[in-house]
Amino acid sequence: MIAPRAQSVATPIVALDVASAREALSLVERLGSACRFYKIGSELFTREGPEVVRSVRTAGCDVFLDLKFHDIPNTVRESARAAASLGVRLLTVHASGGGEMVRAAVEGAGAACGVLAVTVLTSLDAGTLGAAWGRDGVTVEHEVLRLARVAEAAGAHGIVCSGHEAAQAHAAFPALALLVPGIRLPGGAGHDQARVSTPADTVRAGARYLVLGRAVTGAADPVAAMAAVNGAMESSARR
Repeated sequence: MIAPRAQSVATPIVALDVASAREALSLVERLGSACRFYKIGSELFTREGPEVVRSVRTAGCDVFLDLKFHDIPNTVRESARAAASLGVRLLTVHASGGGEMVRAAVEGAGAACGVLAVTVLTSLDAGTLGAAWGRDGVTVEHEVLRLARVAEAAGAHGIVCSGHEAAQAHAAFPALALLVPGIRLPGGAGHDQARVSTPADTVRAGARYLVLGRAVTGAADPVAAMAAVNGAMESSARR
Protein backbone atom coordinates (compact mmCIF):
# COMPACT_ATOMS: atom_id res chain seq x y z
CA MET A 1 0.00 0.00 0.00
CA ILE A 2 1.19 3.51 -0.84
CA ALA A 3 2.43 5.21 2.32
CA PRO A 4 0.27 7.96 3.87
CA ARG A 5 1.20 11.53 3.09
CA ALA A 6 3.99 12.73 5.37
CA GLN A 7 3.18 16.44 5.13
CA SER A 8 0.08 18.60 4.79
CA VAL A 9 0.88 19.91 1.30
CA ALA A 10 -0.86 17.95 -1.46
CA THR A 11 1.00 16.61 -4.48
CA PRO A 12 0.48 18.36 -7.84
CA ILE A 13 0.32 16.14 -10.92
CA VAL A 14 0.54 17.68 -14.38
CA ALA A 15 -1.44 15.98 -17.13
CA LEU A 16 0.59 15.13 -20.22
CA ASP A 17 -2.45 15.40 -22.48
CA VAL A 18 -0.36 15.97 -25.59
CA ALA A 19 -0.05 14.22 -28.93
CA SER A 20 3.47 12.82 -28.71
CA ALA A 21 6.22 11.63 -26.40
CA ARG A 22 8.39 14.43 -27.73
CA GLU A 23 5.92 17.06 -26.54
CA ALA A 24 5.47 15.27 -23.22
CA LEU A 25 9.16 15.07 -22.45
CA SER A 26 9.68 18.67 -23.56
CA LEU A 27 7.13 19.77 -20.95
CA VAL A 28 8.72 17.57 -18.28
CA GLU A 29 12.09 19.15 -19.00
CA ARG A 30 10.65 22.66 -19.07
CA LEU A 31 8.90 22.35 -15.70
CA GLY A 32 11.94 20.72 -14.11
CA SER A 33 11.87 20.62 -10.32
CA ALA A 34 8.56 22.51 -10.18
CA CYS A 35 6.74 19.24 -10.91
CA ARG A 36 7.97 15.69 -10.44
CA PHE A 37 4.68 13.81 -10.95
CA TYR A 38 2.89 13.44 -14.29
CA LYS A 39 -0.35 11.94 -15.55
CA ILE A 40 -0.31 9.82 -18.68
CA GLY A 41 -3.82 9.26 -20.00
CA SER A 42 -5.52 7.41 -22.82
CA GLU A 43 -4.54 9.76 -25.65
CA LEU A 44 -0.80 9.74 -25.06
CA PHE A 45 -0.63 6.08 -24.01
CA THR A 46 -2.57 4.96 -27.09
CA ARG A 47 -0.24 6.92 -29.37
CA GLU A 48 3.06 6.09 -27.71
CA GLY A 49 2.51 2.98 -25.59
CA PRO A 50 4.46 1.87 -22.50
CA GLU A 51 7.68 3.47 -23.73
CA VAL A 52 6.42 6.95 -22.83
CA VAL A 53 5.90 5.78 -19.26
CA ARG A 54 9.45 4.47 -19.17
CA SER A 55 10.77 7.76 -20.57
CA VAL A 56 9.06 9.87 -17.92
CA ARG A 57 10.28 7.50 -15.22
CA THR A 58 13.82 7.71 -16.65
CA ALA A 59 13.55 11.49 -16.29
CA GLY A 60 13.23 10.89 -12.55
CA CYS A 61 9.50 11.57 -12.27
CA ASP A 62 6.59 9.60 -10.88
CA VAL A 63 3.76 8.54 -13.21
CA PHE A 64 0.02 8.42 -12.67
CA LEU A 65 -1.37 6.11 -15.36
CA ASP A 66 -4.93 7.24 -15.93
CA LEU A 67 -6.48 4.55 -18.14
CA LYS A 68 -9.59 3.99 -16.01
CA PHE A 69 -9.74 0.21 -16.32
CA HIS A 70 -13.28 -1.23 -16.37
CA ASP A 71 -13.54 -4.91 -17.33
CA ILE A 72 -13.96 -8.35 -15.80
CA PRO A 73 -11.87 -8.78 -12.63
CA ASN A 74 -9.23 -11.07 -14.12
CA THR A 75 -8.56 -8.72 -17.03
CA VAL A 76 -8.30 -5.74 -14.69
CA ARG A 77 -6.00 -7.66 -12.33
CA GLU A 78 -3.57 -8.45 -15.13
CA SER A 79 -3.81 -4.94 -16.59
CA ALA A 80 -2.96 -3.49 -13.19
CA ARG A 81 -0.07 -5.94 -12.86
CA ALA A 82 1.28 -4.84 -16.24
CA ALA A 83 0.96 -1.17 -15.29
CA ALA A 84 2.76 -1.72 -11.99
CA SER A 85 5.60 -3.48 -13.81
CA LEU A 86 6.25 -0.19 -15.64
CA GLY A 87 6.89 1.50 -12.31
CA VAL A 88 3.79 3.66 -12.24
CA ARG A 89 2.95 5.14 -8.85
CA LEU A 90 -0.83 5.45 -9.29
CA LEU A 91 -3.43 3.99 -11.66
CA THR A 92 -7.18 4.31 -12.07
CA VAL A 93 -10.12 1.94 -12.37
CA HIS A 94 -13.83 2.74 -12.47
CA ALA A 95 -15.48 2.18 -9.09
CA SER A 96 -18.69 1.36 -10.95
CA GLY A 97 -17.00 -1.87 -12.06
CA GLY A 98 -17.80 -3.18 -8.59
CA GLY A 99 -15.93 -4.25 -5.50
CA GLU A 100 -14.60 -7.50 -6.92
CA MET A 101 -13.07 -5.68 -9.89
CA VAL A 102 -11.51 -2.96 -7.73
CA ARG A 103 -10.12 -5.62 -5.38
CA ALA A 104 -8.62 -7.46 -8.35
CA ALA A 105 -6.89 -4.26 -9.44
CA VAL A 106 -5.44 -3.80 -5.96
CA GLU A 107 -4.12 -7.37 -6.03
CA GLY A 108 -2.58 -6.92 -9.45
CA ALA A 109 -1.01 -3.54 -8.70
CA GLY A 110 0.76 -4.73 -5.57
CA ALA A 111 2.13 -2.67 -2.72
CA ALA A 112 4.09 -0.08 -4.69
CA CYS A 113 1.27 1.13 -6.95
CA GLY A 114 -1.83 2.79 -5.55
CA VAL A 115 -5.22 2.05 -7.11
CA LEU A 116 -7.59 5.01 -7.34
CA ALA A 117 -11.26 4.30 -8.00
CA VAL A 118 -12.97 6.83 -10.24
CA THR A 119 -16.33 7.83 -8.79
CA VAL A 120 -18.12 10.38 -11.01
CA LEU A 121 -16.27 11.96 -13.93
CA THR A 122 -15.79 15.71 -13.52
CA SER A 123 -17.40 16.29 -16.92
CA LEU A 124 -20.76 15.10 -15.52
CA ASP A 125 -23.38 16.97 -13.55
CA ALA A 126 -26.47 15.54 -11.84
CA GLY A 127 -28.61 15.72 -14.98
CA THR A 128 -26.19 13.97 -17.31
CA LEU A 129 -25.32 11.39 -14.64
CA GLY A 130 -28.97 10.54 -14.05
CA ALA A 131 -29.61 10.26 -17.78
CA ALA A 132 -26.61 7.99 -18.26
CA TRP A 133 -27.65 5.70 -15.42
CA GLY A 134 -31.38 5.82 -16.14
CA ARG A 135 -32.34 7.07 -12.69
CA ASP A 136 -34.27 10.11 -11.51
CA GLY A 137 -33.26 12.18 -8.50
CA VAL A 138 -29.56 11.38 -8.77
CA THR A 139 -27.17 13.65 -6.86
CA VAL A 140 -23.48 13.68 -7.62
CA GLU A 141 -22.55 13.85 -3.94
CA HIS A 142 -24.56 10.75 -3.06
CA GLU A 143 -23.06 8.75 -5.93
CA VAL A 144 -19.51 9.82 -5.07
CA LEU A 145 -19.94 8.69 -1.47
CA ARG A 146 -21.66 5.45 -2.50
CA LEU A 147 -18.81 4.56 -4.84
CA ALA A 148 -16.20 5.67 -2.30
CA ARG A 149 -17.64 3.08 0.05
CA VAL A 150 -17.12 0.42 -2.64
CA ALA A 151 -13.52 1.56 -3.09
CA GLU A 152 -12.76 1.52 0.63
CA ALA A 153 -14.22 -1.97 1.10
CA ALA A 154 -12.11 -3.24 -1.82
CA GLY A 155 -8.87 -1.90 -0.33
CA ALA A 156 -8.25 0.90 -2.83
CA HIS A 157 -5.62 3.53 -2.06
CA GLY A 158 -8.11 6.27 -2.81
CA ILE A 159 -10.74 7.72 -5.09
CA VAL A 160 -11.05 10.28 -7.85
CA CYS A 161 -13.69 12.95 -7.31
CA SER A 162 -14.14 16.64 -8.02
CA GLY A 163 -13.26 19.39 -5.60
CA HIS A 164 -16.98 19.92 -5.00
CA GLU A 165 -17.26 16.57 -3.21
CA ALA A 166 -13.76 16.42 -1.73
CA ALA A 167 -14.52 17.80 1.73
CA GLN A 168 -17.52 15.53 2.20
CA ALA A 169 -15.64 12.47 0.93
CA HIS A 170 -12.61 13.25 3.11
CA ALA A 171 -14.82 13.58 6.20
CA ALA A 172 -16.66 10.32 5.47
CA PHE A 173 -13.63 8.29 4.36
CA PRO A 174 -10.50 9.85 5.91
CA ALA A 175 -8.34 6.81 5.08
CA LEU A 176 -8.90 7.20 1.33
CA ALA A 177 -6.50 9.42 -0.60
CA LEU A 178 -8.41 11.89 -2.73
CA LEU A 179 -7.23 12.73 -6.23
CA VAL A 180 -8.99 15.74 -7.68
CA PRO A 181 -8.87 16.60 -11.41
CA GLY A 182 -10.47 19.64 -13.02
CA ILE A 183 -8.18 22.07 -11.20
CA ARG A 184 -8.28 25.63 -12.50
CA LEU A 185 -6.52 28.79 -11.36
CA PRO A 186 -8.92 31.51 -10.13
CA GLY A 187 -10.71 32.98 -13.13
CA GLY A 188 -9.63 30.14 -15.43
CA ALA A 189 -12.01 28.63 -17.99
CA GLY A 190 -13.75 25.37 -17.10
CA HIS A 191 -13.53 24.02 -20.68
CA ASP A 192 -15.30 20.63 -20.83
CA GLN A 193 -15.34 20.14 -17.04
CA ALA A 194 -18.67 20.63 -15.26
CA ARG A 195 -17.21 20.55 -11.72
CA VAL A 196 -13.94 22.45 -11.29
CA SER A 197 -12.11 23.91 -8.28
CA THR A 198 -9.07 26.01 -7.45
CA PRO A 199 -5.84 24.60 -5.98
CA ALA A 200 -6.35 26.43 -2.68
CA ASP A 201 -9.93 25.23 -2.20
CA THR A 202 -9.00 21.67 -3.10
CA VAL A 203 -6.10 21.51 -0.64
CA ARG A 204 -8.31 22.87 2.14
CA ALA A 205 -10.91 20.19 1.32
CA GLY A 206 -8.39 17.45 2.08
CA ALA A 207 -7.16 16.32 -1.34
CA ARG A 208 -3.86 14.45 -1.48
CA TYR A 209 -3.30 14.74 -5.24
CA LEU A 210 -4.29 17.53 -7.63
CA VAL A 211 -4.30 16.99 -11.39
CA LEU A 212 -3.48 20.07 -13.44
CA GLY A 213 -4.18 20.05 -17.14
CA ARG A 214 -4.81 23.14 -19.21
CA ALA A 215 -4.34 25.40 -16.18
CA VAL A 216 -0.63 24.68 -16.68
CA THR A 217 -0.20 23.13 -20.12
CA GLY A 218 -2.45 25.68 -21.82
CA ALA A 219 -0.89 28.68 -20.12
CA ALA A 220 1.21 31.17 -22.05
CA ASP A 221 3.96 30.50 -19.50
CA PRO A 222 3.58 26.98 -18.03
CA VAL A 223 6.48 27.52 -15.62
CA ALA A 224 4.85 30.64 -14.14
CA ALA A 225 1.49 28.87 -13.96
CA MET A 226 3.07 25.93 -12.13
CA ALA A 227 4.73 28.32 -9.69
CA ALA A 228 1.36 29.98 -9.03
CA VAL A 229 -0.22 26.58 -8.33
CA ASN A 230 2.57 25.52 -5.97
CA GLY A 231 2.35 28.83 -4.15
CA ALA A 232 -1.39 28.60 -3.71
CA MET A 233 -1.16 25.06 -2.40
CA GLU A 234 1.57 25.85 0.09
CA SER A 235 -0.25 28.95 1.32
CA SER A 236 -3.47 26.99 1.84
CA ALA A 237 -1.67 24.25 3.75
CA ARG A 238 -0.28 26.80 6.22
CA ARG A 239 -3.74 28.14 7.11
